[in-house]
Amino acid sequence: MTTIRSVLLGTAAGLAAATAGQAADLPVKKAIPIEYVRVCGAYGAGFFYIPGTDTCLRVGGRARFEAGYIPNPNRNQSQGDSSQFRGLARLNVDARTQTGYGTLRAFLRLEFASRTGIFMASGTQQRIANAFPATGQDAFGRVQNFVVADKAFVQFAGLTAGRASSFFDFYAHDYELIGTTGGSDVPSTNLLAYTAKFGEGWSATLSMEDPNFRKNPVYSAAVAAALGAGLPTQFAVTTTAPTPIILATNAAGNATAVAFVDAVQRSRMPDFVGALRYDAAWGSAQLSAAVKDVNTGGFIGGAVLPAGTNGAALLATRGITSGSQTAYGWAVQGGVKVNTPFVAPGDGLYLQGAYGVGAIVYTGFTYFTGTYGSNLTPTQGAPFQHYLSDAVVNPLTGRLDLSNSFTVSAAYLHYWTPEWRSAFFGGYGEVGFGRGTRAAFSLTNGLVGSATPPSVVTNAAAFAVSPVLRDNAQVTAGASLIWSPVKDLDIGVEGTYIGTSVLSGRVADQTRPVTDASGLPVYTVRRHDVTQIRMRVQRDF
Repeated sequence: MTTIRSVLLGTAAGLAAATAGQAADLPVKKAIPIEYVRVCGAYGAGFFYIPGTDTCLRVGGRARFEAGYIPNPNRNQSQGDSSQFRGLARLNVDARTQTGYGTLRAFLRLEFASRTGIFMASGTQQRIANAFPATGQDAFGRVQNFVVADKAFVQFAGLTAGRASSFFDFYAHDYELIGTTGGSDVPSTNLLAYTAKFGEGWSATLSMEDPNFRKNPVYSAAVAAALGAGLPTQFAVTTTAPTPIILATNAAGNATAVAFVDAVQRSRMPDFVGALRYDAAWGSAQLSAAVKDVNTGGFIGGAVLPAGTNGAALLATRGITSGSQTAYGWAVQGGVKVNTPFVAPGDGLYLQGAYGVGAIVYTGFTYFTGTYGSNLTPTQGAPFQHYLSDAVVNPLTGRLDLSNSFTVSAAYLHYWTPEWRSAFFGGYGEVGFGRGTRAAFSLTNGLVGSATPPSVVTNAAAFAVSPVLRDNAQVTAGASLIWSPVKDLDIGVEGTYIGTSVLSGRVADQTRPVTDASGLPVYTVRRHDVTQIRMRVQRDF
């Protein structure tokens, strides 16, 4: 046994020595050097070099919780919601590279959110395809989610291309949690812009922007099942957004020749925006302007007039050669921001005003009520609706009558201490339609049903209390209190007031649809007032 053990040990030792000798003859492979992440200080805190490149990258984001309450005593017709909630996630990626032409930048922002409650689940974002709703019986309109490319743009040598905030915007509800004041605020649109800097603090921008995010519908009404007296039964309407042009009537006042026009706006011309801006230590100022088109499609169907009628001659008397037409709207906006560190460090004041023709989204009158709808209630359960169209096809002239609107707003941010701050803000706006347009449209009531005012000729009393196409106004005010116990953490609450009114007379109260023996509404209102409160917990990084 001892002999066998000695032989085995000797053999193992010999093999080990031979292996060591062979290993000594092999080439030694050097370890791959490790490239550590380096801080990039050229663009501020948080940037680092992408290993192996000269590109600096910053990754950031946001987590937010919000809850709100708005009184709503009306619990009829699927209304009655008062509570609202939202959880939001945001991811930012900012990549910058220094070149011979200046900084090359790409910026991405993705947002994901779950929103519940009629007021937090935004109909505006759903109408513009930035969100999708639940479809359950108890959840439709009350539960909503979205995943949206909020930002995705490239900046290089003065050029900005991609999905970014509109260059028309200035204040854009900077100090507000809810966003109730007027003024343009389109944080995500597709654009191609060039910015030139000159002088000390001056810059000028020309921007070609996606028109679809700035179109509020041309007013139209659903066609009644039974068309007006004097029209043949074969007269067909094939679109969901028709608007009529009365070409002839009989002795009884009934329409005998009517053309229906497709009122859906097409995307035909980009919006063109120009902005002149000045930035200095005291603050900033901006003057911006925009030009956009408002358009309608052609006549509905093939034959738009009863058989045997000389349609071309009747249309020619109105100067109409085609059902499709285009008018041009415009808007201007001016704003100033004044830093007031002499009151407290971080304090600031915004003042802004805007006026537009056929450009209601640019003036921002619809920001709280809702956008991309021809008529909407200012809040759920309100007794009447805003009419918010960019234009109306006048049923007598056949021409596009553009609406006009304006807004003014002010906001002040004050730091009580470095950890506590408040914002105080308010605004006022009006929207109006051309003189006589509403009365002209009332003459089509027998053709298109209840979506037009009752006839001013045959039912003047009902016409007077109809909310359809009424000039209206909205006033807003609010204040907030926000606590930031540590950097990039906000815990705050905000209360707002919204008052909506018609500019003259009264309108029927649609929450109490009671009529007298003559068919007139028993209850009428002139204004609707509501308050809202919202709280937020937010962490940025």
